[in-house]
Order: sequence, then structure tokens, then C-alpha cells
Amino acid sequence: MTQLAFDEDVARQIEALYLTRDAARRRRLVREALAAQPGDRVLDVGCGPGFYCLEIAEEVGPDGRVVGIDAAAPMLEMARRRCEAFDNVTFKQGDIMSIPVEDETFDRAICVQVLEYIEPATGALSEIKRTLRPGGRAVIWDIDWGTVAWHSSDPSLTEQILKAWDQHLVHPSLPRSLAPRLREAGFEEVEATGHVFSGISKLDPETYGAAIIPLIASYVTTNQLIDENEVAAWVDDQRRLSDRGEFYFAGVQFCFSGVKPE
Repeated sequence: MTQLAFDEDVARQIEALYLTRDAARRRRLVREALAAQPGDRVLDVGCGPGFYCLEIAEEVGPDGRVVGIDAAAPMLEMARRRCEAFDNVTFKQGDIMSIPVEDETFDRAICVQVLEYIEPATGALSEIKRTLRPGGRAVIWDIDWGTVAWHSSDPSLTEQILKAWDQHLVHPSLPRSLAPRLREAGFEEVEATGHVFSGISKLDPETYGAAIIPLIASYVTTNQLIDENEVAAWVDDQRRLSDRGEFYFAGVQFCFSGVKPE
């Protein structure tokens, strides 16, 4: 496994991905599941470039509070700039296994596409539960990369690239075990909904599949997992398929929720 390094270059790539229409749709779905109310205290674990913190700050209003936690300094710098107009948003650098906040501080917590990187994912869920008041809600979002279907003129090369991409994660198919992990961590009322993200015909840069191609290509070449000429050929093939109206990508992302017992 060669985990993705969240340096400045990767942070910029992720920020660009989060500006797309599909990413905005995902944030809307997360916020709907979270159902934050005015005055709520909300924790964003693995806040990245701060998009969720910005939008949730507007929902909880001036009487509410949002705290974003991330281990990567470049992500936190982006998040701070994005939310600088909000007095009710603060950021802290920290690890998900030891979140730097007091027990039972928050009404709600989100953790979006973070646990797939964490070996002790169940322990991380327990740590998130620690931060919630009794009755508090957690929303966990992750991707099952095993559901991805990606059309290609060279299916074997695409399979190799996706297997290499899997190496940036500890749990490429974490949603398959998230429900029992949430219950083991002590959450009740565990629910989940799957959401398909897809793109057909054209390489629409606003769709998740098209927008993630540069990140995948950069990762597998930088880490020398696939020959750069083969990766370039794969990217070119995706463009040619798009030119012919034959591009196709689909994958399922899952939104889980659970409640800390009263």
C-alpha cells in the first residue's frame, strides 16, 4: 500500500474536485443526512479544504459552531481561507484516532471519505462517538471502489490502473463493513443509502468520474505503480471515447448515519 500524500499538489487537486457539480451534490446529500439545526455544534472530521464547514456554518447560524479537524496542513490552510468570514468556524490540526476536542462536545459530526484511509476504522468511529453528546448524530460517507464500472478500449489496462489506485487506501470497499463497525463502536439507529455517481457519453469535468482522472493518473505515475506511458495511453483513450460519445463511468458512494445512545 502506498497511501496518498496530502501535500500541496494533492490538496489543490482535491480542491478542484470539490468544486465540481457532483461534489456539490454530495455535500447536499451529506447535509441532508446530517440535518443540522440552528445553534448546533458540528464537528467535521477530515475537513479537507473546508467546503462542508463553510456550508454547515450557514445552516447552524451565529449561535452554532463548526470545528474542522484535519491532519494535513495544506488542507487546513485552504479551509481557513475559505471560512475566514465566519466567526463560528474554527480549525485544528489533529488525528482521527485522537481528536483534539473534549468529550460530548458536539450535536453532530461528519466524516467524508476519511475512514477508508484508517486501518482501525472501528476505533476511529468510537473516537467520533466520544465527541458527541448523547443523542448526537454521526454521518459517515465512503466509496465502495469495487462498484466502479469504467468503459475502456483496453479493459485489462483499466483494471491494472484501478487496482493500483486501490493501493492509496486501506479499505477500498469499506462501506461493506461500515454498518457492523458503527454498531460495534456503540452507535444505534444505523442507516445507509447508496448514491450512484455516473457519467456517460462525454467527459464532463463536472462529473466525479471525469474529474478524478487527473488524480488517479498523478498517483499511479508518481508512485511508479504503472508505467507513465501506459497511464497516458489510458487517459488519451478516455478522451477518444468521449469524442465518440462512448465515455462511461459509474460507481456507488454510501452515506451512513448513526446515533449515540441517550
